[in-house]
Amino acid sequence: MVINFKVKLKMELFKQFEPELSKKIQQAGVVRKFKTDEYLMKTGQSIRSAVLVTKGIVKVFREDDEGNEVFMYNLHPGEACAISMTCAARQLSSQIMAKALVDTEVIAIPIELMDEWAAKYKSWYQFVLETYRSRFEELLDTLDQIAFRNLDERLLWYLKQHQKSLKTNILKASFTDIAQELNSSREVISRLMKKLAEKGYININKNQIEIVDLKGL
Repeated sequence: MVINFKVKLKMELFKQFEPELSKKIQQAGVVRKFKTDEYLMKTGQSIRSAVLVTKGIVKVFREDDEGNEVFMYNLHPGEACAISMTCAARQLSSQIMAKALVDTEVIAIPIELMDEWAAKYKSWYQFVLETYRSRFEELLDTLDQIAFRNLDERLLWYLKQHQKSLKTNILKASFTDIAQELNSSREVISRLMKKLAEKGYININKNQIEIVDLKGL
């Protein structure tokens, strides 16, 4: 098979793979690009490939019939989505939504290679296991926030998570967007945000929030 040089350029993020596997990925993988807010995956969609993130940030979440969201985790360069890998390996439809938070690029790998590579390449097997472990820990953190924290604590966690993931103090989201992700109402989020703004922790602009200082909260 011919090497895809676009994929080859992205492989610096995956140095843990042995040379033979890296070559296989360069041959079979396809680079796909997504604009900000474009969906990589939707609930019920057939999954034909596993994706390795090489650029940008992907938000993975669940959405109900009314459009309410439950945030699960973010994916960064060098990472993969455990749930989509599981669905791909078992040839199941997607159980999640995945959206690019910024312009994003991924390497798409055909699902028929998943089992073959896991059996043949130790580094791929370990990568899959580490992906499951990391995403599971992130899901537990999210579950803890939902089950054991009140809404103002969950809002602070949400702001800190986005600040860390996006590496910026600017969050481009409306109160409605945040309310959907935290399964709350716009009115409640607005009230909590205004309290934070009054104390100087954030600045509120139209559809944009500037995080001033959340340390110690």
